[in-house]
Amino acid sequence: MTKKINRELILSGNMLKAILSLAIPVVINSFLQTMYNLTDTYWLGKLGTEELAAINLVTPVQNIVINFGTGITVAGSVLIAQYLGAKKDEEAKSMANQIFASAMIFAVVCAAACTLLTPSIVTWLGAEGETWQNGKTYLQLVILDMPFLFTVNLYAAINQAQGDAVRPMLLNLVGILINMILDPLLMVVFDMGAAGAALATVSSKLIIAVIAFVLLHSRKKDVYLDLSKLKFEKEKLKSILTIGLPTAIGGSTMQFGFLLMTRNVLKYGTQAMAAYGIGNKVNGLISLPSNGIGSAVATIVGQNVGAKQLDRADYGYRLSRKMIVIFLFIGGMILSRKPISTAIVSIFSDDREVIAMAAEFLSIMAFCVFTNGIYNTTMGLFQGSGHTEVTMLIDASRLWVFRFATLFICEYLLRMGVRSVWYSVVVSNAISAFLLWVVYKTGYWKRKRG
Repeated sequence: MTKKINRELILSGNMLKAILSLAIPVVINSFLQTMYNLTDTYWLGKLGTEELAAINLVTPVQNIVINFGTGITVAGSVLIAQYLGAKKDEEAKSMANQIFASAMIFAVVCAAACTLLTPSIVTWLGAEGETWQNGKTYLQLVILDMPFLFTVNLYAAINQAQGDAVRPMLLNLVGILINMILDPLLMVVFDMGAAGAALATVSSKLIIAVIAFVLLHSRKKDVYLDLSKLKFEKEKLKSILTIGLPTAIGGSTMQFGFLLMTRNVLKYGTQAMAAYGIGNKVNGLISLPSNGIGSAVATIVGQNVGAKQLDRADYGYRLSRKMIVIFLFIGGMILSRKPISTAIVSIFSDDREVIAMAAEFLSIMAFCVFTNGIYNTTMGLFQGSGHTEVTMLIDASRLWVFRFATLFICEYLLRMGVRSVWYSVVVSNAISAFLLWVVYKTGYWKRKRG
């Protein structure tokens, strides 16, 4: 009954209420997921710069694989939302089965491959000595959580497509509480360092993945798993591939760009690497409202496109964009003040040089964070309408064209040193946001796929 009420709200109810009912739980949920990494960062920062630099170095490798697989769950969320909007509930249930099976096959294969390739990957990244050992240990262990992570993400995707973002939020709350207990226990009490950070993450994800798997089979919902009836359907798998592959390519290509960025930062030393990691993680936190609104837009647009209500989908997008841009502009102006940014990054490191660099990086990003509001909401619009080829091109261009071009100009022409990295981030984000808005104005998102 709750899901039907949520569907009615999205399709014909108060749009502001629909946006907030979806976005607020997603923001909290995203915050809880971010806390996995921030908890690791906090405790590793207490252990030493080498451990912190090692995790920051290898995290993009993990993200490349995760982002590629996320294309599957994004496609599932979009397709399920469109089926629900068109009131094709049986098709939505069948799609849930297809998505789960595809995601699990991908997760198991990639986790095994990455475990074997980790030593070579960390060597290629340029790590040596303790940084190499800590990076190898962390990545080999943390990559094992992929099947658990995808189970949790699929649970969130299926529920959000139905307009329910609260239950995934509560599930992740359980996970982060477990992680917050295990991190200091394994890393400090048992002196396991980077290995302890990875094991804490994997263990907490395992527990909530089991819970998610059980809940996904609950027949009280409109959409649930029934693996006893699983039969791969060519047309549905083709739809997953058509929508999911561009998202996968765009996301993983972007993360590979991040990987090359970390190599570029590492040449300035482990302190710069640690500062880059801290700045990115804190920026991830202040961008959570933008990500949440973008996720809400994808669901709202998905259901309304399925119901052939393009004007309402457009209204939901425009209202969401206006709200988040204003919010981020005000918040960014506050967080960009040096005393505030310094106080925030000081939580994660005791190294004065790391604090100074991270605070500068955070100030620059916070000042321009409002552009993320345009970027995330418009990405949500194209994802919800099924035009993920647009998000793929923008994701890839953001890193491979705009960021590296800006980095080259600042580093080799303007001789700005490590600041080149800081400015390349904000400039590429702003250009990408502007381009997405231009494509939106063409009305391309309204075109029917296929």
